Amino acid sequence: MTAFRRLAVACALLLAGSAWGGAGAADPLTIRIGYLTRAEEPRIPLTFLEPVVEDEGVQGARLAIVDNDTTGRFLNQRFELVEATVPEGEGVEGAVRGLAAQGIRLLVADLRADALLAADALPDARAMLILNARAPDDELRNERCRANLLHTAPSRRMLADALAQYLALRRWSNWMLVVGRAPEDAAFAEALRRAAKRYGARIVEEKIWSFEDANRRVDTGHVTLQSEIPVFTQGREHDVVVVADEADAFGEHLAYRTWLPRPVVGTHGLVPTAWSRVHEQWGATQLHSRFERQAGRWMRPRDYAAWIAVRAVGEAATRTNSADPAVLAAYIRGPDFTLPAFKGQGLSFRPWDGQLRQPVLLAGPRTLVSVSPQPGFLHQFSELDTLGDDQPETKCGGRG
Repeated sequence: MTAFRRLAVACALLLAGSAWGGAGAADPLTIRIGYLTRAEEPRIPLTFLEPVVEDEGVQGARLAIVDNDTTGRFLNQRFELVEATVPEGEGVEGAVRGLAAQGIRLLVADLRADALLAADALPDARAMLILNARAPDDELRNERCRANLLHTAPSRRMLADALAQYLALRRWSNWMLVVGRAPEDAAFAEALRRAAKRYGARIVEEKIWSFEDANRRVDTGHVTLQSEIPVFTQGREHDVVVVADEADAFGEHLAYRTWLPRPVVGTHGLVPTAWSRVHEQWGATQLHSRFERQAGRWMRPRDYAAWIAVRAVGEAATRTNSADPAVLAAYIRGPDFTLPAFKGQGLSFRPWDGQLRQPVLLAGPRTLVSVSPQPGFLHQFSELDTLGDDQPETKCGGRG
């Protein structure tokens, strides 16, 4: 055995002894991360091919704890996820106070916008770094931004810009926009209108979906849709049907039934998303397989956003070799932070609004079609800042 190999083996044994608590090893530094969500009725999928998911979000956080511990063993660090679930319909204030009383200063929030703002408004939250792993609302990155709030979930404007870039590249510049009746549908439609203006597209016609949801499982369900949708989608000449149906009430039914033979994009058809089961590049299959072994299902965007949030803390602990929440929070916010996240490049947080810069997948039902930013959409600092609110556009004045 050469001297180099003897040295390598000795180093490996030394690391292993330290990692697995050999004789004389100090107790590991424990880094505790809170996870807060509120129980709600699970979404019933449109087809029996999809499972009813009742643990969306938290499974991603749990997997990230395992990943953090894998690296943390070599630095004598261990990670603990402190979970809190608020009953459906109840306020989140008590849970935030309870987590603060347990010493939680790093909190992953799987909450809608109203609950997130209520949590962040508490005095107990002022000492916390809160990572928003769910709410896509643009106002949280603008008028209602907070100094201690970061966002691992992409904003609606990021998703809309990612889609608009691809449509511009394809020269599908004339859109028919179909909008659902839910408030979140209207919010995404507004982001799409902004993206159309930003990238030179024209919304030649806009329609509000006004039909009652048909029971697709009765014998005549498809017949009703087949007769209603062609008439509904008649209108001015257009290149593409763009759908804003976050509530998932009708969008899946539009493909193959429109008056003109046009592609369907938006919340259905070709979908801009942070994560998709069809994503296989940059080692994503490895993350998919580990998540599926743990959760027994595919990883979803909420899972991925929670995974990123917990992994951000783990990456900061690795780089700083610290378990101090204040040190970790400062590093995550700082200019040296980057996180590898199976998207081909390191991700970082924008200092002006706390949004995580990240590529956006454009996914079909069974294949990844593209990834935005698209080629040719340039930026003086980072092409990722072509998605969502750039620094000159931000209305965030509360980050300090």
